[in-house]
Amino acid sequence: MQVVIVGAGQVGLNIAASLSENHDVVVIDTSPEKVEQLTYSIDVLAIEGDGTSLETLQEASIAEADMLIASTDDDETNLVTCGTAKTVSDAFTIARVRNEIFFNTWELSEGAFGVDFMVSTNLLTADNIARIVGLPAAVDVETYSGGLVQMAEFELMEENELVGQTVAEADQFEALTFAAIARDEDIIIPDGDSLIEAGDRVIIIGEAASIRAFSRTVTPATVPDKSNDIVIVGGSDIGYHTARRLEGQDIEPRLIEQDAHRAQELAETLQHTLVLNNDATDTEFLRSENIGQVGTLITATDSDEKNLLVSLLAKDVGVQRTVAIVEDGEYAPLFEAVGVDVAVNPREVTAEEIIRFTQEGQIENLSLVENRQAEVIEIEVTEESVLADRPINESITDLPSEVVIGAVTRGREFIVPRGETIIKPGDHVVLFVSTHILSEVMNAI
Repeated sequence: MQVVIVGAGQVGLNIAASLSENHDVVVIDTSPEKVEQLTYSIDVLAIEGDGTSLETLQEASIAEADMLIASTDDDETNLVTCGTAKTVSDAFTIARVRNEIFFNTWELSEGAFGVDFMVSTNLLTADNIARIVGLPAAVDVETYSGGLVQMAEFELMEENELVGQTVAEADQFEALTFAAIARDEDIIIPDGDSLIEAGDRVIIIGEAASIRAFSRTVTPATVPDKSNDIVIVGGSDIGYHTARRLEGQDIEPRLIEQDAHRAQELAETLQHTLVLNNDATDTEFLRSENIGQVGTLITATDSDEKNLLVSLLAKDVGVQRTVAIVEDGEYAPLFEAVGVDVAVNPREVTAEEIIRFTQEGQIENLSLVENRQAEVIEIEVTEESVLADRPINESITDLPSEVVIGAVTRGREFIVPRGETIIKPGDHVVLFVSTHILSEVMNAI
């Protein structure tokens, strides 16, 4: 497949890196520095130019392209790029947007703006936050097989009872698989004798109920359950949609917005959210509203710096868990290093959704893990698959060692993957796969 990507920021770069191994990829960006970086870092053709320009698109052979992905940080640029491409090409067009008006218009009018598939960064980010806050102690959560299967990642501190245990000792849940351990910069595929250490990030895959039960073991018993006591700081579009998602889960959050006009708008729209017009950096206000007693505080202002500051102030007054929006992906590790529990990067969430869509037909769903070191994928087993009509302990020997079968579903039935489990054509299988062997695995399954 020939793919043209416009925009070599964090979103475009992640997509290009994912697709370049199996497809012919051209990346267009206005920055000569980014073009030079791409030329020497991944196997793509990098072109300096304006993606809205027909001349630039023709230089990228848009007429022969199968797909165009407009992934810049500017909505209008992405829409114009798709519209321009459609004048000379039948390429399938994907646009990334933040403005809800554009997304709503596209949903109501098929093919609006010359866009075949539109990704709403803010809605995706809100969905991601809602999943994370719904599972206490998790730093990442994804769902598969229509919600039957979850993948969750937990960071284990020194005081956690699982630290010092082997995986066999810690695995007391019937419908759960320890898929991997992220330790420092490494991804470890554990066996029963693998020892869990303080600071490890444990990645598990299983039935939703077992994941929730595991989450309760990770949360200290002395900590009261305040998972439904949530405060959102910032009435940004992401903050608003996060409140909407939580309301849909029968949670009534509080939302703090400093701008009086915006606060009034939110109060009129969010029927089950208490909107407070105040400055969340005012520690006296935080104490007067007993913010220190809440289970989770989400910072969703338009400023990374303010999100970090408010998160640290919240921790200082006693908040159990903080989730912060980080627009600059390079800041995310810093946020977590200084005490923020979960840093959510909208660009990473967007890239993941676009990559998933480009793999449709091969992969039903996917999630990027630990800065693309690994992926959790869901596939439907075909008759030609190496997995079909064979027990797992036999078929797994035909796959690389860095593959873990985490879950199997048949229709609406969850099947615990054990060595003797026979996978059948039509089954959905969720696997943990190291990124560098993904192509080899996909060819086999």
